[in-house]
Parts: sequence; structure tokens; C-alpha cells
Amino acid sequence: MSELGYMKEAVASVKAKMLAAEKRSGNEGVTLLAAVKYTDIEHILELGRLGVRDVGENRVQQLLSRYEEMKRAGLNIHFIGTLQTNKVKYIIDKVCMIHSLGSVALAKEIEKQAAKHDLVMPVLVEINSGEEESKSGFLPDEAGAFCETIASYPHLKLCGFMTMAPKCEEKEDYRKFFQRTSQQCLDIWQKKLHNIGRPILSMGMSDSYEIAIEEGATIVRVGSALFGNT
Repeated sequence: MSELGYMKEAVASVKAKMLAAEKRSGNEGVTLLAAVKYTDIEHILELGRLGVRDVGENRVQQLLSRYEEMKRAGLNIHFIGTLQTNKVKYIIDKVCMIHSLGSVALAKEIEKQAAKHDLVMPVLVEINSGEEESKSGFLPDEAGAFCETIASYPHLKLCGFMTMAPKCEEKEDYRKFFQRTSQQCLDIWQKKLHNIGRPILSMGMSDSYEIAIEEGATIVRVGSALFGNT
């Protein structure tokens, strides 16, 4: 087996667990997004060869250093980490979606930079589901007003929401956070934005993606489980 040979089994295992969770919940068509913060370009390209086409970067410099290779491989690059306003200009024309829109200042900067490139950037509003002071994003009761504000920005396309639940000791403990966030997001989408269709909901990681799918996630951000670590 080659150095990367184990990844085929790891990817198959994650996909099988995702499919089982989809069948249990009736929530089908969930996207597997590989969180690649702690891996290298060789592993990322192998993911692509194994059919994982969506990758999520957390760091601007890291994204830039391997962007050309990921682009040549035809991967869809998402930005999922905390994004500083002064770094937006470096990635605005390189990513297909920004998952971590968590402030008015960041929204204004994305709008400004997207306008310069004459593009519309798909974004997800970040929800601080555990209301943790150490985490970015909007508190659940703040998110609706923010969504109404950015709905008028011509170069932002509001597609849904992202959340990172507090770290839990037991997998089942994640459920209450995902349940609450899923319902809050649907309420905002339907009552305040009057949107037709289903919002994107990016939630769940290696230790919680199955429960996230059961509670309505449409994208799960999985890292270590794809690299044989869990």
C-alpha cells in the first residue's frame, strides 16, 4: 500500500456513515467538505482523485501557497476559517464560498472586493450556536437582523448558515446545538428573508458529522476522519 493508500478506506468509511445518517433522517444529498488545515497538498490532491471535490481552507496564506495546484485539479475551494478584513482581497477571486461571515465589517469588505472583481460571492452567516465568548459569529438572536442587512448587498449572495458547536465529550451531546441552530436558521430563512427553497447549513465535523446530518446539515466539514485519525 502506498503512503496515501489508507485514504481510500478512510474516505469510503466517512461516505458510508454519511449515507447511513442521510437514510436515517431523510436528509439526502449532503456535501462532504474536506477540512484541510492540517494536511498537505499531496493528501488534498489524493482526496480529489477519490472523488472529494470540495475542500475547506482555514488560513489565507496556506490557501495561497497551494491554490494553483488545487485549481489545476479542479477542486472547489471554500474558506471556512476566521477571515480578517485585510485578507479578503487575497482570496475573493479564488474561493467558491465563504462560510465564516461573522461581522458587518467583514460583509462590507467582501462586498467591496467582490465589486472590484465584478463577481458575486456566495456566503454563509456564521452562528455562534453555543454562545461562547471565545468564538466568532453572531449570537442566534442577532443573526436575523444581520441577514436582512446584507440581503441588499449586490455582490454578496446569502446562501445559508454555518456553525461550530462547542466541544462535547459525547457525540450525542452535539445534538441539542445542531437541533437549535437548524431550527433557528430555518426560521430566519423563511420568516425574515422569505426565501424559497432550502438554505445551506454547514455544520458538523469529524466527531459530530453524523448527528449534524440527522439534524439538517447540508454540508459537513470533515478533517481528521478523512486522514485515518479517527
